[in-house]
Amino acid sequence: MKTKNQQSDNPEKRKSQQSRTYQPTENELAILQILWDKGLATVREIHDILETQKETGYTTTLKTMQIMTEKGLLSRNTSSRTHIYQPNISRDQAQKQFLGKMIDGLFSGSPGRLVMGALDHKKISREEIREIREYLQQFEESQQTDKNKDP
Repeated sequence: MKTKNQQSDNPEKRKSQQSRTYQPTENELAILQILWDKGLATVREIHDILETQKETGYTTTLKTMQIMTEKGLLSRNTSSRTHIYQPNISRDQAQKQFLGKMIDGLFSGSPGRLVMGALDHKKISREEIREIREYLQQFEESQQTDKNKDP
């Protein structure tokens, strides 16, 4: 049963929706990107931003967001005439899901192949290279620490 404040207020249904892992489509990801940046937004706000990226109809945006709500990717506050949406999945959760799927499916389970492929595909700045080196240094140190802990 829906209440005025939020769709899927049934705790069992929400738990079921959130425990499933959905792979957002390209259009759903575009909407999630906007919501991750804004936090909360109406369909009109999302649509206006999407329109600057590619031509899309308002009803398409609305329907996509309704489907995303049914999937549990978004929640919707219906307490006012204008419904307010927010993401139920964090950017970090989505990235981990996609990376895992990409590593397993496209890179034969090798994270190294993914990293090398990403570095070969796009030109990166000196600053990004420095950040990658720092991250790898920290990663190696944590791996070494983990090895020393194991008997």
